Amino acid sequence: MISDGMAEVLRSLRQGGVVDPARDCARALGAEGVVLSLLVGPGPTAEPVWCHPELGARFDELQFTLGEGPGPDAIRTGSPVVEPDLRRVRPERWPALLPAAYELGVHGVCCFPLGIGAIRVGVLTVLCDGGRRLSEQQYADAIALTAALTTAFLNGNRNPRGFGMSLDPTSGLRRAVVHQATGMISVQLGVSLEEALLRLRAHAYASERPLGEIAADVVARRLRLEDDVSGPQSPDVGKG
Repeated sequence: MISDGMAEVLRSLRQGGVVDPARDCARALGAEGVVLSLLVGPGPTAEPVWCHPELGARFDELQFTLGEGPGPDAIRTGSPVVEPDLRRVRPERWPALLPAAYELGVHGVCCFPLGIGAIRVGVLTVLCDGGRRLSEQQYADAIALTAALTTAFLNGNRNPRGFGMSLDPTSGLRRAVVHQATGMISVQLGVSLEEALLRLRAHAYASERPLGEIAADVVARRLRLEDDVSGPQSPDVGKG
């Protein structure tokens, strides 16, 4: 049984009367924040669609840059990943993410995959305060919201007055530059798109810069990832 608050949010979403759906969903869940990301293309790359507050966007970008965390795990397995207290997570599970999340100020995260059977369409990330476990009511509300979002995404074109209109990740890809840079690296180095993205992520992690910034440098040809032992280089390295 879902709560009255979540029932009201779902009703408003279906009617298209929600201005800030992420904020309203976070409030109904009693969460610190909510991020909705949808998969784009055949790979596991997710694009953020809803986010509240900004901390959620920064954590989502962190997972995308590192390629690890509860969100990627939820998408990969198709099962919820519930970690309301990151201090209790084994360090080897997400070795790069955990210290970065602590520094960011994220204390707990629960991720719920959007999908039916083997079909994956996205993930709902819920930020927790880290001081308490997710209640049965919060879990039930999150599952109900996930189911509603999955249905809305799969049937969005048939429901023009509802919230399906706001669930179109292709309407403005925030990470288009990453996809473009990945393709360029794949061609330059003669590697698969998966390996090209791994190399891009590795350079972003090593340089402690957002993945989007590194990708923009690659697309603008200010940076080239060389296929040699010296690793990523700027175009002018070795000249002179």
